[in-house]
Amino acid sequence: MLEKTVTIVGGGLAGTEAAWQIAERGHLVKLYEMRPKRETPAHITDRLAELVCSNSMGSTLPDRALGILKNEMMAMGSMIIRTAFKHALPAGQALAVGREEFADDVTEKISSHPNIELIRDEVIAIPDGPTILATGPLTSPALTAEVQTLTGRYLYFYDAMAPIVTADSINMEVAFRQSRWDRDSGAGPEEGDYINCPLNKEEYEAFVNAVVAAPKLELSGADAELERYFEGCMPIEVLASRGIDSLAYGPMRPVGLTDPRTGRRPYAVVQLRQDNVAGTLYNMVGFQTNIKWGAQAEILKMIPGLENAEFVRLGQMHRNTFINSPTLLHPTLQFKDRSDLFFAGQITGTEGYVGSTMGGLLAGINMTRRLEGRSLLTPPRETMMGALLYYITHAEADNFQPMKANMGLLPELSTRVRNKQKRYGSYAERAEDALRVYLADVGFEPIGEAERYVEIGRLGD
Repeated sequence: MLEKTVTIVGGGLAGTEAAWQIAERGHLVKLYEMRPKRETPAHITDRLAELVCSNSMGSTLPDRALGILKNEMMAMGSMIIRTAFKHALPAGQALAVGREEFADDVTEKISSHPNIELIRDEVIAIPDGPTILATGPLTSPALTAEVQTLTGRYLYFYDAMAPIVTADSINMEVAFRQSRWDRDSGAGPEEGDYINCPLNKEEYEAFVNAVVAAPKLELSGADAELERYFEGCMPIEVLASRGIDSLAYGPMRPVGLTDPRTGRRPYAVVQLRQDNVAGTLYNMVGFQTNIKWGAQAEILKMIPGLENAEFVRLGQMHRNTFINSPTLLHPTLQFKDRSDLFFAGQITGTEGYVGSTMGGLLAGINMTRRLEGRSLLTPPRETMMGALLYYITHAEADNFQPMKANMGLLPELSTRVRNKQKRYGSYAERAEDALRVYLADVGFEPIGEAERYVEIGRLGD
């Protein structure tokens, strides 16, 4: 028998994952997505689960934080992660996906599901009844005001999107294909997963000076007073202002790469990663920027190999809203003052695509369990899911900032392991064991196949 309809606000990664989990368990869902009726500063299409800032979901190594998290989510039946692997692109040991194909697939899955009603309209008030707010970092002003009234306050920071360039406009007489240390999906140095634009010392310093001097899009009003950046999405001009070598040790670091023209490591390098299945578009890795568009194109063309580049999207900045989860949420993602209201995704302070999806996965499962009168899930802290959920609900409230999955969130091992590779492998194996035992204890059964894409036996270094 179908239960009371669940309302989900937000058709991003978290919202679609939650909707799928609930609908596949036989419950009705009304999923609201305001696009295209109301656009956002960052989205381009009206597709559900559109990837905005990057097309990468991070490492697939099983002893890295995002590799561990993906494995846990696959074990719990994540539709989004399974779909992402289906549309994977060459990206070394990272999961990059074809944006359009991925979003089209998710949109089709959701819009054709018999238990999901997709409503293209803006929600301006928090709904009554079973509700999941998964509006993401770009929550509309009207709903943001409602959330502020409910929670007492909300927080935010700024991040920026990287430019995208057409592949055939890249000068491959200068640029070269290679993944760092030749780690890729099987190709050699001549056919690596990344395109690299090398710079010598003079070219690099001229580029950095131009970036620092470039005109930026200015924030206004209260935004100008509260401007903050998240370290993981910091604009290159902000990083460059920290010192002449900042970019060379950041997104332009040349380690693990050899310029075939010289046989040596470049002084600095700009990497470009395939952005669509056809291989016609490439995004500039780590090159988020808020430089004014006219000047931005001119400065980016200073990069060797990009002198004739055609940009299909230039960088821009947008504001990310999140709530003070330590004061507001249980680790189950329930709102403390209203048990039928859940928050999920980046609005909770779980930063990044995979972390956002994880929130939707857990909120969807827990909403279903609440409707069915069953105990809610709180994954153990030894898992990456549990560690991230514990952080966002137990961090110091006065200084709370969004957090990506990382190894530092996990409890220390009972026995010290000095070797980093072995230590991370031990964390991964402990996380897998802890989740398996926990899910067995609570009698959890995933929807669909609980597959494994990242093998414990293939550890990185």
